[in-house]
Amino acid sequence: MQIMVVVGKQPPELVTRGDVRALEEVSMFDDPRWDDSRNRDDGRDRDSRDRDVDPRDVFMEGLDLPRGLERELVHERDREYTLRGSESRTLSVVGVFRVVSSRDLLDHHDRPADPRTGDLRHLREQGLIRTVPLHGHREVAVVLTDRGRDLLESHRRDRDGGHDHHQEFYAELKKLREVEHDVQVYRAYEREAERLQERGARIGRVALDYELKREYQQFLQERHRGRADSDGRPDRDQSEIEDWAREHDLPYFDGHVHFPDARIEYEEPDGRWDHLDVEVVTLHYRGAHGAAASRSGFSTFRGSSARTGGAPFDPDYASELFP
Repeated sequence: MQIMVVVGKQPPELVTRGDVRALEEVSMFDDPRWDDSRNRDDGRDRDSRDRDVDPRDVFMEGLDLPRGLERELVHERDREYTLRGSESRTLSVVGVFRVVSSRDLLDHHDRPADPRTGDLRHLREQGLIRTVPLHGHREVAVVLTDRGRDLLESHRRDRDGGHDHHQEFYAELKKLREVEHDVQVYRAYEREAERLQERGARIGRVALDYELKREYQQFLQERHRGRADSDGRPDRDQSEIEDWAREHDLPYFDGHVHFPDARIEYEEPDGRWDHLDVEVVTLHYRGAHGAAASRSGFSTFRGSSARTGGAPFDPDYASELFP
C-alpha cells in the first residue's frame, strides 16, 4: 500500500525529510516498504516476503535515498537535489545496468516513464541523467551522468565497499553503437529475477560484463604491476587462464574466456549463494559470435531490434541465428 504524504501548508511536491520521517513513524506498519521484519531474525519464513520485492527495488536496499511519494531534499557534497522514491529507484536501476530504456522505468504512478515530463524530466533538469535517442524506437535510452553516479555512491550504506556483494554503479554510455543491445540487458534481468524470486531466492547484486572483464584484465596484468620494463602484454599461459575461468565459473573454449552480459548473484532459501549468467541474443549474432553464445551455457534472452519484438529465447530462433 502506498501512502500519500501531506504536511501542513507546504507545497505538495517538496517536504523535508524530517517531516516525512515523522509521518512514517505513524504509518510504517501499513506500508510494506517500511516493514521492519527484515531487520529482525524472528525465525519466520523469509520466502513470502522476498517474492513480494519488485526486481526494480532490489538495488535500493543499500542506498539511503528517499522512498516516499513526495520529493525530499538530498545533499551530495555542496549540491542539493530533490528526489522521491520512484526517482531514487530510477537512478539505482540505471546505475546498475548503465543504460535502460525509458519504457522499462516506472514513474510515481507506476506508469512507463515519459522522458518529456515527470520523473525523467526532473532528473534530467537536475543533471543526474541524460537521455539518448534509440533509432527506430519511440522510447529513449537513459544513462546516469557522473553527478548521478556520485549521488548514488555518496548515499551508500556500505561506503567502504568491502563486503562480498558490493554493487557497482555506472555512468554514461560505453559504446553508442551497442546501445540497442545494451538496453535489453535490464529486460533479461527482470525476467530471470522474477523467476528466481518465485522460488524464494533473494537477489543480491548484478555484475555486468564490464566488471567481470575488468577482473580478468587485472588477473592477466597482475605480474606487470609496478614494473617499468613491462610491455603490457599478458604473460599467462593457457592452463592459468583456464584455471581462472573455472574459478569464476565462466566458460573457456576456442582459446578464450566467454563473458555473459550480466551475472545475477542471489541467495537461495537455505542460505547458499549462487549466480545466473544472462546473455541477450539479437539478430546481429551471426557466425562465430552466435555460435559462442549458443555454446556458452548462459541463460539467453531473445532481444529485439527496431523491426522485431523481444521474447524468451527458443530453439527455432536459435536455428536461424546459429546455422
